[in-house]
Amino acid sequence: MPLRVAVLYGGRSGEHEISLRSAESIIAGLDRAKYDVQRIFITPEGRWEPRALSAEPGANPGIDVVFPILHGTFGEDGTVQGLLELADLPYVGAGVLASAVAMDKEVTKRLLVERGLPVAEYATVIRGGHRNDFNLPFPLFVKPANLGSSVGISKVKTCAELPAALELASQYDRKILVERGIAGREFECSVLGSEQPIAAVPCEVIPSRDFYDYEDKYLLDAAKLIVPAPLTPEQTAEMQRMAVAAYQAVECEGMARVDFLMENATGKLYINEINTIPGFTSISMYPKMWEAAGVPFTELLDRLIGLALDHHRTRQATRFKR
Repeated sequence: MPLRVAVLYGGRSGEHEISLRSAESIIAGLDRAKYDVQRIFITPEGRWEPRALSAEPGANPGIDVVFPILHGTFGEDGTVQGLLELADLPYVGAGVLASAVAMDKEVTKRLLVERGLPVAEYATVIRGGHRNDFNLPFPLFVKPANLGSSVGISKVKTCAELPAALELASQYDRKILVERGIAGREFECSVLGSEQPIAAVPCEVIPSRDFYDYEDKYLLDAAKLIVPAPLTPEQTAEMQRMAVAAYQAVECEGMARVDFLMENATGKLYINEINTIPGFTSISMYPKMWEAAGVPFTELLDRLIGLALDHHRTRQATRFKR
C-alpha cells in the first residue's frame, strides 16, 4: 500500500503565495509508486480545505504522515506542529520547540550566542515603543522578529529612514529586530537529519538589489545563486560545522536552512537566521544544495518523510500517562 501523505500548505502568513509554489513542487516530486498524496489547503483566512488530487473526492480518507509546507506565521512557528502532535500524526520537519524558537529571530540569536556562535549586533523594539538610540552603526536592517522571505524588512541608511522602517516591520509583528548591517557576502547552507544532522554544500546568493529582499527572491528572477559556493575547502567546512551547530542549538529536526553573512572587512562569518521550513519552489536553494551534494529531489523527499516516521516512532516510546 502506498504511504498516505497529506501536503499541508497555504496558511495565514505573509508568505502564503510562496507556500503554494513550494507545495506544487513537492506534490510533483513525490513518487506516486510510494505515496498516495492528498492536498490540505489553508486559506489566507484560516479555513482548512481538503482537496483531492484525483477526480474521486475522499479517495484518501486516512493520513500516514503530514508534510507541512507552511512558511512563516501560523505554520512555521510551532502552532501547526502542536496541532499535529495533539492529533498524534507524524510530520516532516522541526517540532514545536525548534519551530517556535527558530521563528523568533531574537530568541534564536540568544541561543546561538549561548553556544558561542557569532551573530550580528542587534537590538529589539516592541511595537509602539519606537526609538532611535540603538547605539548601532548605519546601515541597519529593520525586520519583524517573526517572519520570513524578507517580508517587512528594510535597509536603513540614515536616522530619517528609521521611523518608516519601524512602522513597516511593526505591521507584521509586535517585536521588531534592529541589526547592524554586515557589508559582505550572503550564503545559505541546508541541513538534514535528527540525532546526527548533516550539512549540504553551501550556496552563495548575489542579490540584484541593495539586499536579497522579497522581490529579488520571488519576482525579479535576477539574483545569482551559485552552488557550490565559491569558498575554500576550509571555509566550506567551517560553514557546514556552524550550520549543524546552529541547527542543534535550537534542537531542530528533519530539515532547516541556515543563512550566513561573511563580512568583507574581516572575513568573519555571522549566522543570520534559521529557517525550519525552507522554500521548495523551483528556485529555492534548500533542495538545490542537496542536489549538488548528490541527493536528488525525489530522494530528498523520501528522506524527509522517513525522518518524520522515525521521529514519530521514537516519540511513541515516551510515556504520557502514569
